[in-house]
Amino acid sequence: MNLLVVGATGTLGRQVVRRALDEGHQVRCLVRSPRKATFLKEWGAEIVQGDLCDPETLPPALEGINAVIDAATARPTDTLSIKQVDWDGQVSLIQAAVAAGVERFVLFSILNSKEFPHVPLMEIKRCTELFLAESGLNYTILQPCGFMQGLIGQYAIPILDGQAVWITGEAAPIAYMDTQDIAKFAVRALEVPETVNKTFPVVGTRAWEAYEIIRLCERLSGKDAKVARLPLNFLRAMRRVLRFFQWGWNVADRLAFTEVLATGKPLNASMDEVYEVFGLDPRETTTLEVYLQDYFGRIMKKLKEIDFEKSKAKKQAKKKKTPFKTQNRD
Repeated sequence: MNLLVVGATGTLGRQVVRRALDEGHQVRCLVRSPRKATFLKEWGAEIVQGDLCDPETLPPALEGINAVIDAATARPTDTLSIKQVDWDGQVSLIQAAVAAGVERFVLFSILNSKEFPHVPLMEIKRCTELFLAESGLNYTILQPCGFMQGLIGQYAIPILDGQAVWITGEAAPIAYMDTQDIAKFAVRALEVPETVNKTFPVVGTRAWEAYEIIRLCERLSGKDAKVARLPLNFLRAMRRVLRFFQWGWNVADRLAFTEVLATGKPLNASMDEVYEVFGLDPRETTTLEVYLQDYFGRIMKKLKEIDFEKSKAKKQAKKKKTPFKTQNRD
């Protein structure tokens, strides 16, 4: 199948590309910066320069394409707003896909988006789902709620570096999932007729609270975490202040997501029927314990190798220092 992956350089998008190539699909990637996407080309994907926010670049990217997997979303570091990327850009892509006669469209949304109309990102995702459903395309909507990869920067690295781990005590538990596993569902959807015009949750084996993740990281790293609590009221106040400045709108909209976590309601869903429909084995899904164990195992091994090399270098340096020898005089 000729497949276009949008958002291909992102945490999730790159795993979709890797999985699709492994499954034998012809993969084309829409990217803003070809220079940053050279690794995708090395994998065997075709690179096409374009931008969701530039509708004129979309039709050429869709030429000869049978299916689209859309993993694009605004990043925290983007200068563009959530509305520009996750609404205006997505609408343009869906319209272009309709015009190009695309047969299948797989969209990544967010779990429980319809329950939070006052959270910009969630409301935009809900509206995008509706727009896609009414477009006439044969679609599948997948709703993850958190990536395991994001936990490395949030918990693992600060703990290893002895830095503070910032948490909100009231945060709801989240069923994180490895992006490699999420990618399996996206690519598999292209081959399963029962997934057409349906929406599915795609979440991990169970929901984890922040302190549970911290304790797991402490056990695997052998280090104690420095936990710093960030009150939700502080984040709410920060959001109100940022809304006064145009440069702060994007950050303010993202801070609004804390309202989702403030409910205390776990971001989780039953996956039994989902696995059955997609024909995937739940036993092959990576658990958070295994994911973090693998990460810390590799890191701790690397740190030991670095310590060994440093020790070896010091010993060699000492050997090179030739002491002065005293000569015996008769």
